[in-house]
Amino acid sequence: MSSAAPDLSQLDQLRARMQGMAGGMPRAALPVHPALSGVVQLYAGASYEVDGLGLAMTLLAGPSRAGEWCAVVGIPDFGVEAAAEAGVELSRTVLVPEPGEQWLEVTAALVDVAPVVLVRPGGRVAASVAERMGARLRKRAAVLLVQGEWPRCEARLGVEEPVWSGVGQGHGHLRARRAAVVVRRGAAPPRRSELWLPDPVAGARRAEPAVRALEEAG
Repeated sequence: MSSAAPDLSQLDQLRARMQGMAGGMPRAALPVHPALSGVVQLYAGASYEVDGLGLAMTLLAGPSRAGEWCAVVGIPDFGVEAAAEAGVELSRTVLVPEPGEQWLEVTAALVDVAPVVLVRPGGRVAASVAERMGARLRKRAAVLLVQGEWPRCEARLGVEEPVWSGVGQGHGHLRARRAAVVVRRGAAPPRRSELWLPDPVAGARRAEPAVRALEEAG
């Protein structure tokens, strides 16, 4: 009796479907920037750690381009020109650069009205706080992107090995950066994708090689 080899594409589809479930109920997938298609999928009701402001802007760009409202809390160095070049629609973006000690209250209020909120926490976040915010995210079908540590997040995204181009022979301007976007999700092997981030034409675009599993060190 012979057994057929597993269909890896079907396994990937099943994993994606399971990642898009919470409590047995399907969660809505938010639009993503074309450069991030197949790299990471944002699901309503979840939080994501994001290391890198340029990457965070690219994550905002997908929903923003699709007509969703976004909010940015506690990031005074959030450059509106860079955000616009990344594809963020500024007319549908709420900026609260310096909320002070009220950053958590401001974030919670914006989660009620904006499908995507990017926040840089003003202090250490307790697991109980993250749980309450998670319940709010699920109720409002919103996504929280965090510049910093956030307990029990869906995934952690980072930018590694950046290489800038555009400067030669001591003159010119930095125009593009090739970097590895790494997605870590629980105990699963990290996934890596090479992107031009930023890219002077598209804001962000894929580079070769394609997404691949990182080899574990040691």
